[in-house]
Amino acid sequence: MEVKAILFSEIYGSYFQVISTVLSEAVDGSLTEKRLDEIVKDKAFDESIFNIPWALKRGDWPLIKEDLTTPLLNNPTMPLTNLQKRWLKALLLDPRIRLFDVGYEGLEDVEPLYTQNMFRYFDRSSKKDPYDDEEYRYHFQIILEGLREKRKVFICVKDHFGIRKKYVCIPYKLEYSSKQDKFRLLAFSGKDMLTVDVARIQCCQLRVRYEEEPFDLQLTKKETMVLKLVDQKKTLERVLLHFSHLEKETVRTDENHYKIILRYDKNDEMELIIRVMSFGPTLQIMSPDRCLGLIREKLKKQQEISTADSEIMCYSYTES
Repeated sequence: MEVKAILFSEIYGSYFQVISTVLSEAVDGSLTEKRLDEIVKDKAFDESIFNIPWALKRGDWPLIKEDLTTPLLNNPTMPLTNLQKRWLKALLLDPRIRLFDVGYEGLEDVEPLYTQNMFRYFDRSSKKDPYDDEEYRYHFQIILEGLREKRKVFICVKDHFGIRKKYVCIPYKLEYSSKQDKFRLLAFSGKDMLTVDVARIQCCQLRVRYEEEPFDLQLTKKETMVLKLVDQKKTLERVLLHFSHLEKETVRTDENHYKIILRYDKNDEMELIIRVMSFGPTLQIMSPDRCLGLIREKLKKQQEISTADSEIMCYSYTES
């Protein structure tokens, strides 16, 4: 929280954004009482309609006159501090953001606040996508163009068994997995939903435009996972933050126990299971049964690996 307070000045908060818009229209001479109320309702909190217009009209904030003009000659601006520029430069140097062809013009001489090699991830797959590979970046750009221009895309993919498959599909969306550090394409091929790792695409070409959205919501139906949570050491707070990107329901069953219902895409199931397991005994999967079976298999494999490693260590000790 302290880092946020340093990086982000309060001038970028809601109140300042609202006043900036009000003053811009006052400078143009187009501000009216009705328009003032509309701006506040649209950009501020609900209760702000009772204090912001009143403070401006009464002169508590001496920024506009009684006739709704302003002594300002130019529109207000929101300049960035050097620290904010350094933070932005660090974000824009992320190889994943660069996939979206976002430049950092105006920040060329700014030193980034941090670099990617400063981070060590212990909960992420080491087999990430090759973000700096030219062919990978080219395929990614073709998919983005297909999404933006509503065009079909031809892709040639090598599956997990090394078999090459070809599809002419309609791209639906790109998804990013933080645990696997990979992008994947969700697309419609005929009546089926196709999920493809972008890194497995060997050829990608744009095809003709399409007019109507062919997406069938039945094909993108969400799965449901029910969790039992024991609130120890702020587990509830950490879990809700960790799964904040998912649709969910949380019900308190007693003083320290909660029932959480998560809705997710089937393709994310294994990743979701791994993330639940990272919370240890304070978070348990109650259903579906297939997820419990996957957990048992994963724990069994881990036990076998652990046993094998112990035997090797004992053998090495005996030999020495």
